[in-house]
Amino acid sequence: MSASLLSIHSLRASYGKIEALKGVDLDITAGEIVALIGANGAGKSTLMMSIFGRPRASSGHIIYDGNDITQVPTHQIARLRIAQSPEGRRVFPRMSVAENLQMGADAGGSTEAERAVSLERVLALFPRLKERIDQRGGTLSGGEQQMLAIGRALMSRPRLLLLDEPSLGLAPLIARQIFDAIRTLNRQDGLTVLIVEQNANHALKLAHRGYVLVNGLITLSGTGAELLQRPEIRAAYLEGGRH
Repeated sequence: MSASLLSIHSLRASYGKIEALKGVDLDITAGEIVALIGANGAGKSTLMMSIFGRPRASSGHIIYDGNDITQVPTHQIARLRIAQSPEGRRVFPRMSVAENLQMGADAGGSTEAERAVSLERVLALFPRLKERIDQRGGTLSGGEQQMLAIGRALMSRPRLLLLDEPSLGLAPLIARQIFDAIRTLNRQDGLTVLIVEQNANHALKLAHRGYVLVNGLITLSGTGAELLQRPEIRAAYLEGGRH
């Protein structure tokens, strides 16, 4: 069995006086896709951001590839081959597609040769970006911006990719293309993925395993297939639930 790539132990994190994470335990094995589902405000995005030290954990530990990174500065974490595609995409609107992708390579500290290989891979994965390589990021459609956000993250050659709501606001066909790309990256490149996704059905079908976060605590975990069959999951997230 592959070794654990990311282990989170008793993690607590706050925004001011509001404690968003209340002792989270989570483990991701190298080569897995792991889904994190939960209602709005459960702490999903906070957990993603805390891996990068924003917000900084108030207690607990984040272990990546055998090293404690709980207090490592954010800019150094980006060089550990962890990348994030944030909620809301956050592309640089005045920069071209090529310049946005270059920013991802800069964050990871890639060499020129590594950048060329990464760019070729990203453009093969998302041909629409190749067609719009000189177009400004702000003029792209929502789906194209999501492809660009994921592509920018991939330019740093991550071993662990954090995806926050990749299908939010996208038409079903475009969302399916995004999920297909994630599956391809995992199967062909062995990329480890932690995905926060409001479409719990798609996320759990994609994922090897999943966790359910409720009010800052993990309440359930299991394989994606197991969680899809649990009646409480179906009632809360799959049968008309808006999460």
